[in-house]
Amino acid sequence: MTTATAAKSHTVKAPAVKAVQPLLIGGRWLDSVSGKTFATHNPATGEEICQVAEGDKADIDHAVAAARKAFEDGPWPKMAAAERGRLLNKLADAIEKHKEELAALESLDNGKPYRDAIAADLPLTIKAYRYYAGWADKNHGKTIPVEGDYFCYTRHEPVGVVGQIIPWNFPLLMQAWKWGPSLTTGCTVVLKPAEQTPLTALRVAALAQEVGIPDGVINVVPGFGPTAGAAITSHMDVDKVAFTGEGSTGQIIMEAAARSNMKRVSLELGGKSPNVVFADADLDAAVEGAYFGLFFNQGQCCCAGSRIFVEEKIHDAFVEKMIKKAKSRKVGDPFDLDTEQGPQVSQEQFDRIMSYIHLGQREGAKMLTGGNRVGNKGYFIEPTVFTGVTDEMRIAKEEIFGPVMSILPFKDTDEVIRRGNRTFYGLAAAVWTRDIKKAHRLANSLRAGTVWINCFDVFDAAAPFGGFKMSGIGRELGEYALELYTEVKTVYVNLAH
Repeated sequence: MTTATAAKSHTVKAPAVKAVQPLLIGGRWLDSVSGKTFATHNPATGEEICQVAEGDKADIDHAVAAARKAFEDGPWPKMAAAERGRLLNKLADAIEKHKEELAALESLDNGKPYRDAIAADLPLTIKAYRYYAGWADKNHGKTIPVEGDYFCYTRHEPVGVVGQIIPWNFPLLMQAWKWGPSLTTGCTVVLKPAEQTPLTALRVAALAQEVGIPDGVINVVPGFGPTAGAAITSHMDVDKVAFTGEGSTGQIIMEAAARSNMKRVSLELGGKSPNVVFADADLDAAVEGAYFGLFFNQGQCCCAGSRIFVEEKIHDAFVEKMIKKAKSRKVGDPFDLDTEQGPQVSQEQFDRIMSYIHLGQREGAKMLTGGNRVGNKGYFIEPTVFTGVTDEMRIAKEEIFGPVMSILPFKDTDEVIRRGNRTFYGLAAAVWTRDIKKAHRLANSLRAGTVWINCFDVFDAAAPFGGFKMSGIGRELGEYALELYTEVKTVYVNLAH
């Protein structure tokens, strides 16, 4: 359905999906070695969408072998860099051509509103591939003036076979963030999509085949973390693993990487991001930004501004405006173009969020709105707002990953910097103020990989993203991401007679 047709009817039709989805290994679409499959479900109804081939160690072994062959013997790393860029641009074109289909498939499998998928996820996905296509022939080394009669230069070489494990909250976007820099540098990949949301990863892999990316360069093996994921992270022939997801899993991956072949590791993990609103801020803009920064994508964002610190002078006014917005938020069918909030991704995630809502009430926080299930099927939760939250409460310390907002008052700048940094995480932060000195002081003092000033959730393919402390290792996006997928080689040439 075209966007124009969708706008006229106010709903988008869910896409048709084949009953069984295979793996992609070495350019071939295969059943799993075990023959096992698993179901992926529609979060809006809880009903099964289809069965997906369940990869495990045997399938990962085959995929790694295919990726190794494509890296060592195939054309990809030896191909002219500009040609790799051309193929990545063709993939971006194909995604753009099929953007309505992919947005609908994402909504079906993930539950996010179609209007968010088509207006946010797809444009950012396409831009990521195009951005990295432009880097293909610009990943330069350096010449270095050294002592003696030597010519010294460096080469940026692909790290090799890369295992990539992506989450369920932004499946298309996370695939692009991983594939863009790894493919442009000449690596080959084995991707394990989240078991909750494998469908768009498989569809984009099919498009990559269609545009001419050689067999074995990309391999997609859906499966579960303890089997397929563990097989990637402990594999002796995987040179690097990239993971986006939850912190404890990141620790397991680091240990497995170290115990196997000391493979390179990059991690983009969780957050408990402080969002600081000063009394001199544009109050309406701050409320709007905080509302979006927490409730967007059903609260399922690693950088969600889940700790909102509001200066005491405007605390009550801020709360009043926020409650009004939260109560008016439309929760419902993700294919309805008026829907602002869809379901959580799974029953497990629904249960986790509800447990935190009940915990917040037991801890003594005051729930001003929300806290209930919406409807009698699917995994919908009301937008929920707590006040009276203290720093020691678990809802203020632990990542909930759902539509649950905590509002905490503060008195002065020193206090809010200290409290904002009182966390194991350090992924993102935001500050709302008209005082430029105050804004930059917080930007310098908050230990976070990204700080937004008078805005929230601004992303660009050219700007790096990643975390301090337990929010991860390395940076995705921008030129910095190329470092995750390259090794630097130094060459000396003796020029003496």
